[in-house]
Amino acid sequence: MPLSVPLLLRPPLHRVRALGRPPVRALMNLRELVSALNDFASPALAESWDNVGLLVEPSPPHTVNTLFLTNDLTEEVMEEAVQRKADLVLSYHPPIFAPLKRITWKTWKERLVVRALENRIGIYSPHTAYDAIPHGVNNWLTKGLGTCTSVPLHPSPAPSSPAEGTHRVEFCADAEHLDAVLSKIKDIPEISCLTTLPARVEGEEQTRVSLNCSQKALLEVVALLSQNSLLYHKTEILLLQKPLLPHTGMGRLCTLSEPVSLSDIIERVKGHLQLPHVRVAVGAGRTLESPLKKVALCAGSGSSVLKGTEADLYLTGEMSHHDVLDAVANGISVILCEHSNTERGFLSELRDALAIHLQNKINIIVAEKDRDPLQVA
Repeated sequence: MPLSVPLLLRPPLHRVRALGRPPVRALMNLRELVSALNDFASPALAESWDNVGLLVEPSPPHTVNTLFLTNDLTEEVMEEAVQRKADLVLSYHPPIFAPLKRITWKTWKERLVVRALENRIGIYSPHTAYDAIPHGVNNWLTKGLGTCTSVPLHPSPAPSSPAEGTHRVEFCADAEHLDAVLSKIKDIPEISCLTTLPARVEGEEQTRVSLNCSQKALLEVVALLSQNSLLYHKTEILLLQKPLLPHTGMGRLCTLSEPVSLSDIIERVKGHLQLPHVRVAVGAGRTLESPLKKVALCAGSGSSVLKGTEADLYLTGEMSHHDVLDAVANGISVILCEHSNTERGFLSELRDALAIHLQNKINIIVAEKDRDPLQVA
Protein backbone atom coordinates (compact mmCIF):
# COMPACT_ATOMS: atom_id res chain seq x y z
CA MET A 1 0.00 0.00 0.00
CA PRO A 2 1.57 3.32 -1.00
CA LEU A 3 2.55 5.72 1.73
CA SER A 4 0.55 8.94 1.84
CA VAL A 5 2.29 12.28 2.29
CA PRO A 6 1.05 14.10 5.36
CA LEU A 7 -1.06 17.11 4.38
CA LEU A 8 1.04 19.50 6.46
CA LEU A 9 4.15 18.71 4.38
CA ARG A 10 2.52 19.52 1.06
CA PRO A 11 3.27 23.07 -0.11
CA PRO A 12 0.09 25.08 -0.63
CA LEU A 13 -0.98 25.30 -4.25
CA HIS A 14 -0.80 29.12 -4.35
CA ARG A 15 2.79 28.97 -3.01
CA VAL A 16 3.88 26.63 -5.83
CA ARG A 17 2.42 28.99 -8.43
CA ALA A 18 4.15 31.98 -6.87
CA LEU A 19 7.52 30.30 -7.13
CA GLY A 20 7.12 30.05 -10.89
CA ARG A 21 6.43 33.75 -11.43
CA PRO A 22 9.13 36.22 -12.43
CA PRO A 23 9.97 38.77 -9.75
CA VAL A 24 7.58 41.70 -9.71
CA ARG A 25 9.38 45.04 -10.02
CA ALA A 26 8.02 48.17 -8.38
CA LEU A 27 7.10 51.13 -10.55
CA MET A 28 8.95 54.42 -10.17
CA ASN A 29 7.41 57.83 -10.57
CA LEU A 30 9.07 59.67 -13.47
CA ARG A 31 10.25 62.56 -11.35
CA GLU A 32 11.64 60.18 -8.75
CA LEU A 33 13.52 58.34 -11.50
CA VAL A 34 14.85 61.55 -13.05
CA SER A 35 16.10 62.63 -9.62
CA ALA A 36 17.90 59.28 -9.26
CA LEU A 37 19.42 59.60 -12.75
CA ASN A 38 20.62 63.11 -11.89
CA ASP A 39 22.23 61.71 -8.74
CA PHE A 40 24.00 59.08 -10.83
CA ALA A 41 25.49 61.81 -13.06
CA SER A 42 24.75 65.43 -12.23
CA PRO A 43 23.64 67.47 -15.27
CA ALA A 44 25.82 70.26 -13.83
CA LEU A 45 28.85 68.26 -15.04
CA ALA A 46 27.74 68.56 -18.67
CA GLU A 47 29.35 71.09 -20.99
CA SER A 48 27.67 74.50 -21.08
CA TRP A 49 26.71 74.08 -24.76
CA ASP A 50 24.99 70.74 -24.16
CA ASN A 51 21.28 69.95 -23.75
CA VAL A 52 20.89 67.38 -20.99
CA GLY A 53 18.25 66.18 -18.56
CA LEU A 54 14.57 65.42 -19.13
CA LEU A 55 13.77 66.56 -22.69
CA VAL A 56 10.25 65.15 -23.18
CA GLU A 57 7.82 64.65 -20.29
CA PRO A 58 4.41 63.00 -20.66
CA SER A 59 1.63 64.59 -18.64
CA PRO A 60 1.89 63.65 -14.94
CA PRO A 61 1.46 61.38 -13.20
CA HIS A 62 3.77 59.17 -15.22
CA THR A 63 5.19 55.96 -13.84
CA VAL A 64 8.12 54.02 -15.27
CA ASN A 65 8.37 50.28 -15.37
CA THR A 66 10.80 49.98 -18.32
CA LEU A 67 13.81 52.19 -18.97
CA PHE A 68 15.11 51.90 -22.54
CA LEU A 69 18.80 52.70 -23.22
CA THR A 70 20.13 53.88 -26.58
CA ASN A 71 23.08 55.81 -27.91
CA ASP A 72 21.12 57.54 -30.69
CA LEU A 73 17.35 57.86 -30.69
CA THR A 74 16.41 57.33 -34.34
CA GLU A 75 12.92 56.65 -35.65
CA GLU A 76 13.77 52.97 -35.92
CA VAL A 77 14.89 52.92 -32.29
CA MET A 78 11.76 54.80 -31.20
CA GLU A 79 9.63 52.16 -32.92
CA GLU A 80 11.50 49.50 -30.95
CA ALA A 81 10.90 51.46 -27.73
CA VAL A 82 7.16 51.55 -28.50
CA GLN A 83 7.07 47.82 -29.27
CA ARG A 84 8.94 47.01 -26.05
CA LYS A 85 6.55 49.20 -24.02
CA ALA A 86 9.23 51.58 -22.76
CA ASP A 87 8.12 54.34 -20.38
CA LEU A 88 11.33 56.36 -20.54
CA VAL A 89 14.07 56.42 -23.17
CA LEU A 90 17.55 57.33 -21.98
CA SER A 91 19.31 58.52 -25.13
CA TYR A 92 23.00 59.27 -24.62
CA HIS A 93 22.95 61.84 -27.44
CA PRO A 94 20.19 64.42 -27.01
CA PRO A 95 17.68 64.02 -29.87
CA ILE A 96 16.58 67.62 -29.24
CA PHE A 97 19.57 69.92 -29.51
CA ALA A 98 18.75 72.95 -31.65
CA PRO A 99 15.47 74.57 -30.55
CA LEU A 100 12.33 73.24 -32.25
CA LYS A 101 9.99 75.97 -33.51
CA ARG A 102 7.10 73.59 -34.11
CA ILE A 103 6.11 69.96 -33.50
CA THR A 104 4.78 68.52 -36.74
CA TRP A 105 5.22 65.38 -38.81
CA LYS A 106 7.63 67.16 -41.21
CA THR A 107 11.10 66.36 -39.77
CA TRP A 108 12.33 63.19 -38.10
CA LYS A 109 13.20 64.90 -34.82
CA GLU A 110 9.74 66.43 -34.59
CA ARG A 111 8.25 63.02 -35.33
CA LEU A 112 10.26 61.57 -32.42
CA VAL A 113 8.58 64.00 -30.03
CA VAL A 114 5.14 63.25 -31.50
CA ARG A 115 5.65 59.49 -31.20
CA ALA A 116 6.98 59.85 -27.65
CA LEU A 117 4.01 61.88 -26.44
CA GLU A 118 1.45 59.73 -28.29
CA ASN A 119 2.82 56.65 -26.53
CA ARG A 120 3.52 58.35 -23.18
CA ILE A 121 7.26 57.84 -23.40
CA GLY A 122 9.61 60.30 -21.72
CA ILE A 123 13.03 61.14 -23.16
CA TYR A 124 16.08 61.83 -21.01
CA SER A 125 19.62 62.59 -22.19
CA PRO A 126 22.84 62.73 -20.11
CA HIS A 127 25.43 63.17 -22.92
CA THR A 128 28.56 64.99 -21.68
CA ALA A 129 27.59 64.44 -18.03
CA TYR A 130 28.31 60.76 -18.71
CA ASP A 131 31.60 61.76 -20.37
CA ALA A 132 32.74 63.50 -17.18
CA ILE A 133 31.82 61.08 -14.39
CA PRO A 134 34.46 58.62 -13.09
CA HIS A 135 32.23 55.62 -13.98
CA GLY A 136 31.21 56.98 -17.38
CA VAL A 137 31.92 56.61 -21.09
CA ASN A 138 35.56 57.71 -21.09
CA ASN A 139 36.39 55.43 -18.19
CA TRP A 140 34.84 52.52 -20.12
CA LEU A 141 36.91 53.45 -23.19
CA THR A 142 40.17 53.25 -21.18
CA LYS A 143 39.47 49.55 -20.56
CA GLY A 144 40.38 48.84 -24.16
CA LEU A 145 44.01 49.85 -23.55
CA GLY A 146 44.94 47.26 -20.97
CA THR A 147 46.31 47.98 -17.51
CA CYS A 148 46.78 51.71 -17.02
CA THR A 149 46.14 54.67 -14.75
CA SER A 150 44.17 57.65 -15.99
CA VAL A 151 43.35 61.25 -15.09
CA PRO A 152 40.89 63.68 -16.73
CA LEU A 153 42.37 65.93 -19.41
CA HIS A 154 40.04 68.75 -18.36
CA PRO A 155 38.99 68.26 -14.71
CA SER A 156 35.48 69.32 -13.69
CA PRO A 157 34.98 71.89 -10.93
CA ALA A 158 32.53 71.15 -8.14
CA PRO A 159 29.13 72.40 -9.38
CA SER A 160 27.94 74.05 -6.14
CA SER A 161 31.08 75.13 -4.32
CA PRO A 162 32.13 77.65 -3.14
CA ALA A 163 29.34 80.14 -2.45
CA GLU A 164 27.42 81.76 -5.28
CA GLY A 165 29.26 84.11 -7.58
CA THR A 166 32.49 84.18 -9.51
CA HIS A 167 34.23 86.95 -7.55
CA ARG A 168 34.45 88.31 -4.03
CA VAL A 169 34.78 92.07 -3.54
CA GLU A 170 35.98 93.57 -0.27
CA PHE A 171 36.41 97.24 0.63
CA CYS A 172 36.39 99.58 3.63
CA ALA A 173 34.10 102.58 4.02
CA ASP A 174 33.65 105.21 6.71
CA ALA A 175 30.31 106.08 8.26
CA GLU A 176 29.86 109.03 5.90
CA HIS A 177 29.77 106.88 2.76
CA LEU A 178 28.65 103.45 4.03
CA ASP A 179 24.84 103.75 3.87
CA ALA A 180 24.81 105.35 0.42
CA VAL A 181 27.17 102.75 -1.05
CA LEU A 182 25.30 99.80 0.48
CA SER A 183 21.98 101.13 -0.80
CA LYS A 184 23.29 101.27 -4.38
CA ILE A 185 25.00 97.86 -4.14
CA LYS A 186 21.76 96.21 -3.03
CA ASP A 187 20.12 97.42 -6.24
CA ILE A 188 22.65 95.50 -8.37
CA PRO A 189 21.38 92.05 -9.50
CA GLU A 190 23.44 88.88 -8.88
CA ILE A 191 24.94 90.04 -5.57
CA SER A 192 25.09 87.53 -2.71
CA CYS A 193 26.70 86.95 0.70
CA LEU A 194 26.79 90.68 1.53
CA THR A 195 28.32 91.14 5.01
CA THR A 196 29.69 94.05 7.06
CA LEU A 197 32.20 93.94 9.91
CA PRO A 198 33.79 96.66 12.04
CA ALA A 199 37.38 97.42 11.02
CA ARG A 200 40.14 99.82 12.01
CA VAL A 201 42.07 101.31 9.08
CA GLU A 202 45.01 103.69 9.67
CA GLY A 203 43.72 104.46 13.14
CA GLU A 204 40.17 105.21 11.99
CA GLU A 205 37.00 103.24 12.76
CA GLN A 206 35.51 101.98 9.49
CA THR A 207 33.33 99.15 8.19
CA ARG A 208 34.67 96.33 6.03
CA VAL A 209 32.18 95.24 3.37
CA SER A 210 32.39 91.81 1.69
CA LEU A 211 30.19 90.50 -1.11
CA ASN A 212 30.06 87.80 -3.77
CA CYS A 213 28.98 88.66 -7.29
CA SER A 214 28.79 87.35 -10.82
CA GLN A 215 31.13 88.44 -13.62
CA LYS A 216 28.41 90.76 -14.91
CA ALA A 217 27.70 92.28 -11.48
CA LEU A 218 31.42 92.79 -10.87
CA LEU A 219 31.55 95.41 -13.62
CA GLU A 220 28.73 97.37 -11.97
CA VAL A 221 30.28 97.10 -8.50
CA VAL A 222 33.67 98.33 -9.74
CA ALA A 223 32.00 101.19 -11.64
CA LEU A 224 30.17 102.22 -8.47
CA LEU A 225 33.25 102.09 -6.24
CA SER A 226 35.41 103.90 -8.78
CA GLN A 227 33.21 106.99 -8.33
CA ASN A 228 34.89 107.46 -4.93
CA SER A 229 38.70 107.30 -5.03
CA LEU A 230 38.94 106.50 -1.31
CA LEU A 231 36.68 103.46 -1.69
CA TYR A 232 38.29 102.35 -4.95
CA HIS A 233 41.84 102.32 -3.58
CA LYS A 234 40.70 100.23 -0.59
CA THR A 235 39.04 97.59 -2.79
CA GLU A 236 40.24 94.00 -3.17
CA ILE A 237 38.84 91.63 -5.79
CA LEU A 238 39.29 87.88 -5.39
CA LEU A 239 38.53 85.23 -8.00
CA LEU A 240 36.42 82.43 -6.51
CA GLN A 241 37.79 79.19 -7.88
CA LYS A 242 35.74 76.08 -7.41
CA PRO A 243 37.61 72.96 -6.22
CA LEU A 244 38.21 70.28 -8.84
CA LEU A 245 36.39 66.98 -8.48
CA PRO A 246 38.69 63.92 -8.30
CA HIS A 247 38.64 61.60 -11.36
CA THR A 248 35.93 63.74 -12.99
CA GLY A 249 36.15 65.68 -16.24
CA MET A 250 36.42 65.55 -20.02
CA GLY A 251 38.77 63.13 -21.76
CA ARG A 252 41.41 60.95 -20.11
CA LEU A 253 45.20 60.85 -20.16
CA CYS A 254 46.20 57.22 -19.66
CA THR A 255 49.61 55.93 -18.59
CA LEU A 256 50.10 52.30 -19.53
CA SER A 257 51.66 50.02 -16.92
CA GLU A 258 54.28 49.06 -19.52
CA PRO A 259 55.02 50.25 -23.07
CA VAL A 260 52.94 48.63 -25.81
CA SER A 261 53.41 48.83 -29.58
CA LEU A 262 50.90 50.76 -31.69
CA SER A 263 49.95 47.56 -33.54
CA ASP A 264 49.10 45.84 -30.24
CA ILE A 265 47.03 48.82 -29.06
CA ILE A 266 45.12 48.74 -32.35
CA GLU A 267 44.17 45.11 -31.78
CA ARG A 268 43.18 45.79 -28.17
CA VAL A 269 40.96 48.69 -29.19
CA LYS A 270 39.31 46.68 -31.97
CA GLY A 271 38.64 43.84 -29.55
CA HIS A 272 37.17 46.12 -26.87
CA LEU A 273 34.92 47.96 -29.32
CA GLN A 274 34.18 44.78 -31.32
CA LEU A 275 35.22 46.42 -34.59
CA PRO A 276 36.74 44.68 -37.62
CA HIS A 277 38.78 47.77 -38.44
CA VAL A 278 39.76 51.28 -37.29
CA ARG A 279 41.44 54.21 -39.04
CA VAL A 280 45.08 54.86 -38.08
CA ALA A 281 47.52 57.71 -38.68
CA VAL A 282 51.11 56.96 -37.62
CA GLY A 283 52.98 59.85 -36.02
CA ALA A 284 56.02 61.32 -37.76
CA GLY A 285 59.13 59.31 -36.95
CA ARG A 286 57.03 56.42 -35.60
CA THR A 287 56.07 52.99 -36.90
CA LEU A 288 53.42 50.41 -36.02
CA GLU A 289 56.00 48.79 -33.74
CA SER A 290 56.95 51.99 -31.91
CA PRO A 291 56.26 51.66 -28.16
CA LEU A 292 53.49 53.75 -26.58
CA LYS A 293 53.32 54.81 -22.97
CA LYS A 294 50.82 57.69 -22.81
CA VAL A 295 47.42 57.67 -24.53
CA ALA A 296 45.03 60.63 -24.59
CA LEU A 297 41.46 59.61 -25.38
CA CYS A 298 38.00 61.09 -25.70
CA ALA A 299 34.80 59.32 -26.68
CA GLY A 300 32.90 60.74 -29.63
CA SER A 301 34.44 63.77 -31.31
CA GLY A 302 37.75 64.44 -29.61
CA SER A 303 39.46 67.28 -31.49
CA SER A 304 38.76 70.09 -29.02
CA VAL A 305 39.45 67.92 -25.95
CA LEU A 306 42.66 66.27 -27.18
CA LYS A 307 44.26 69.17 -29.04
CA GLY A 308 47.59 70.25 -27.54
CA THR A 309 47.88 67.26 -25.18
CA GLU A 310 51.30 65.67 -25.00
CA ALA A 311 50.89 61.95 -25.60
CA ASP A 312 52.10 59.11 -27.82
CA LEU A 313 48.61 58.37 -29.14
CA TYR A 314 45.23 60.05 -29.55
CA LEU A 315 42.23 57.68 -29.41
CA THR A 316 38.77 58.99 -30.30
CA GLY A 317 35.82 58.53 -32.63
CA GLU A 318 36.47 61.36 -35.04
CA MET A 319 38.81 64.34 -35.51
CA SER A 320 39.07 67.02 -38.15
CA HIS A 321 41.51 66.34 -40.97
CA HIS A 322 43.71 69.29 -39.98
CA ASP A 323 43.84 68.28 -36.30
CA VAL A 324 45.02 64.82 -37.37
CA LEU A 325 47.74 66.46 -39.50
CA ASP A 326 48.85 68.56 -36.50
CA ALA A 327 49.02 65.50 -34.24
CA VAL A 328 50.99 63.43 -36.78
CA ALA A 329 53.44 66.29 -37.40
CA ASN A 330 54.15 66.34 -33.65
CA GLY A 331 54.89 62.61 -33.59
CA ILE A 332 51.53 61.64 -32.13
CA SER A 333 49.74 58.66 -33.69
CA VAL A 334 45.95 58.72 -34.04
CA ILE A 335 43.30 55.99 -33.91
CA LEU A 336 39.80 56.93 -35.13
CA CYS A 337 36.95 54.49 -34.56
CA GLU A 338 33.94 56.52 -35.85
CA HIS A 339 31.92 58.63 -33.45
CA SER A 340 29.37 56.36 -31.79
CA ASN A 341 31.59 53.26 -31.89
CA THR A 342 33.50 54.79 -28.98
CA GLU A 343 30.27 55.19 -26.97
CA ARG A 344 27.68 52.54 -27.80
CA GLY A 345 29.43 49.63 -26.05
CA PHE A 346 29.11 51.51 -22.77
CA LEU A 347 25.36 50.92 -22.71
CA SER A 348 25.66 47.35 -21.40
CA GLU A 349 27.88 48.52 -18.56
CA LEU A 350 25.49 51.40 -17.90
CA ARG A 351 22.53 48.99 -17.71
CA ASP A 352 24.24 47.04 -14.94
CA ALA A 353 25.36 50.16 -13.06
CA LEU A 354 21.89 51.70 -13.18
CA ALA A 355 20.29 48.46 -12.01
CA ILE A 356 22.38 48.72 -8.86
CA HIS A 357 21.84 52.46 -8.49
CA LEU A 358 18.07 52.10 -8.88
CA GLN A 359 18.01 49.01 -6.65
CA ASN A 360 16.45 46.89 -9.42
CA LYS A 361 13.16 48.73 -9.07
CA ILE A 362 12.51 48.84 -12.82
CA ASN A 363 13.33 46.90 -15.96
CA ILE A 364 16.30 48.26 -17.91
CA ILE A 365 16.85 47.15 -21.50
CA VAL A 366 19.32 48.13 -24.22
CA ALA A 367 18.09 48.92 -27.72
CA GLU A 368 18.83 46.29 -30.35
CA LYS A 369 18.30 48.57 -33.37
CA ASP A 370 20.73 51.27 -32.24
CA ARG A 371 23.64 51.26 -34.71
CA ASP A 372 26.14 53.54 -36.43
CA PRO A 373 24.72 54.73 -39.77
CA LEU A 374 28.20 54.73 -41.34
CA GLN A 375 29.05 51.40 -42.90
CA VAL A 376 31.93 50.16 -45.00
CA ALA A 377 30.84 49.73 -48.64
